[in-house]
Amino acid sequence: MSLSRTDRSLPIALLRARETVMSPVREMLSQSGVSEQKWRVIRVLDESGPMEQTALARAACLLLPSLTRMLRAMEVEGLLTRSEDRNDRRKSIVRITDAGRKVLKDHAQESARIAAALEARFGADKLAQLLDLLEELTDTAK
Repeated sequence: MSLSRTDRSLPIALLRARETVMSPVREMLSQSGVSEQKWRVIRVLDESGPMEQTALARAACLLLPSLTRMLRAMEVEGLLTRSEDRNDRRKSIVRITDAGRKVLKDHAQESARIAAALEARFGADKLAQLLDLLEELTDTAK
């Protein structure tokens, strides 16, 4: 059995697509010094509210040890706070701060422009279909 050509390899195609999508986002974030990983964390916290670290890692697509290291830095930067879970002292609850929300607000207009430009180039229907297919693909792994 031979390997598929790299131009038809799903993992490589997903990496290429990720770079297409993330390149303008990275450029936007470079203005504030926030990494794309930190961006995902504060976006998830803003959308979902306070979260336990394991759930946050899953929602932000990060490995838990990486998230734990990042949270220390983000706490020092004032982007979030952590506190003990009242029901289980081994767990910590992470909350976005006003400074974290300010980062989102500062980039909201540019982020919306980037998303609109991608949608205009690719097409709203195709983008919705792609998102549905990717969600379906993700669900097959569960």
